[in-house]
Amino acid sequence: MENGGEDKHSSVTTSYRYWVREASQDAAPLPVPRKLSADEVAPPDSQPPTLGSVWNKAGTWEEKNLNKWAVDRIKELLGSIGSVEFPAGKAQIAEVTKCSGDAFLVTVRNKKRVGCTYEITLKIKGEWTIREEIKTVKGHVDIPEFSYGELDDLQVEVRLSEEKDLPQQDKIMIKQDLKQFLNPVREKLSQFEEELKDR
Repeated sequence: MENGGEDKHSSVTTSYRYWVREASQDAAPLPVPRKLSADEVAPPDSQPPTLGSVWNKAGTWEEKNLNKWAVDRIKELLGSIGSVEFPAGKAQIAEVTKCSGDAFLVTVRNKKRVGCTYEITLKIKGEWTIREEIKTVKGHVDIPEFSYGELDDLQVEVRLSEEKDLPQQDKIMIKQDLKQFLNPVREKLSQFEEELKDR
C-alpha cells in the first residue's frame, strides 16, 4: 500500500455476511422444521392467569389510576356516617368539601399492589346546649393525610366557623367533641381500604 499501490486483497470480500454464506464444511446444519406433538403444545387454558391488562401477559409494571372511583367512594362512605352524639350535643357531616389526592393499582411481576394518599375536609353542622340554650355550630374537620395502610396514624384537626358568640371554654369543649369523629371516620376509611384492595 505504500507509494499509492493497491492492496492485493482489496478485491476480495471480507465481510462476515459473505464469509458465513460461503462457509460449508464446519458450519452448523440448518434447522429442520418439525411438527409438534399434542403433548408439546400447551393449551391456552393451561397458562397461569395474569393480573392486569390482556396485553400484559408477562405481568410486568402496569399502573392504573383509581382516583375517580376512590374520590366518589370516600365521599359516599364518609357522608353515610350520620350523627355523632356528645354529652352536650350532637353533630353530623353536612358535606365532604375536599378530597384531593391519588389512588392507584400497580401490577408488578404479576402481583397486585394498591395505594392512596388523600387530604380530606369534612363540613360539620351540630347543636350544643350551652348554658341551657341550644346553639347551632358549624365547623370543619380536616384530615391532613390519609395514606393506605396507615389508619392508626390518622389525625383530625378541628376548625369552628362561627365562634364569635361562644366563650373560649365552650369552643374548646366543642372542638374536643368534634375530634370524636375520628373513630367513625377511621372505620369508614378502613372499609374503603378493603374495597380498594379488591379492585
